[in-house]
Amino acid sequence: MDAVDVAQGYFDAWNRRDADAIVATFAEGGTYSDPNVPEGLTGQAIADYAGGLFAAFPDLSFEIVSHAPAGDGTAAQWMMRGTNTGSLRGAPPTGSAVALPGSDFIAVEDGKIRSVQGYFDQGTMMRQLGLQVIVQPYSVGPVAFGNSVYMQPGNGKKPGAFSITALQVTSENDAEEVRNYSQQILQEMARMPGVISVLLASAGHRMLTVTAWEDTESPAQMYRGGTHSEAMNRFFGSDFTAGGVTSVWKPERINALWVRCESCGSMQDHDLSNGMCQCGQPLPEPPPYW
Repeated sequence: MDAVDVAQGYFDAWNRRDADAIVATFAEGGTYSDPNVPEGLTGQAIADYAGGLFAAFPDLSFEIVSHAPAGDGTAAQWMMRGTNTGSLRGAPPTGSAVALPGSDFIAVEDGKIRSVQGYFDQGTMMRQLGLQVIVQPYSVGPVAFGNSVYMQPGNGKKPGAFSITALQVTSENDAEEVRNYSQQILQEMARMPGVISVLLASAGHRMLTVTAWEDTESPAQMYRGGTHSEAMNRFFGSDFTAGGVTSVWKPERINALWVRCESCGSMQDHDLSNGMCQCGQPLPEPPPYW
């Protein structure tokens, strides 16, 4: 079987959306890497990565534009198509379709794939999905940069407690698994009593969750089953993150919630003003405390 035939079998497995069949095209110890997983994957990790893409794009397919000899393998130019109807890296589905050009350099040995090095433009994919593309450094000196997600289910009460979880991940695989857990946990928390808001943030290898609660008893709900308990069991298992800490904080002081009057432009203490500005006009709805 020549390199082109091996590569075609590899892409056929992708088009069948069969993660196990994809892995079966690789030699033992064979590696896969692309801009999302530059550190490279092997074995079951390849299947897990493909499965994540199939969950995000249930109709995912690859059209081969061209094949060309490349050393002991082949270079394949392709067009990936799919509709984002499932979660991608912890983000909710956008419903948008992508037509993403890219290429794979596939090294073959004894009828099996020794390595796949994929290339595509991550920015193009994100823009096609209608997502923001922010160019920033990973770090500058002691400052790490990243991204965040905020959920406010409509509870405007003053926080009586904050729970904080900080995890140290060791790889993009860790980070992807944390994002997947977080997406499910957010959906469950949106229905929990006592939740005021949730802020998820990641920067470098640090992943943080800060949740505002009505009181210090409410966070105990997180340990009564559901995805959070599943994630904690995973944390105390093997081969997942480098460590972390959870805590519950009670605020010592929360200052006045200020609201700007749309009529006179002055700032007013919303609680003390009872919703009315000194100028006699009603104040707008206040922002949440957190």
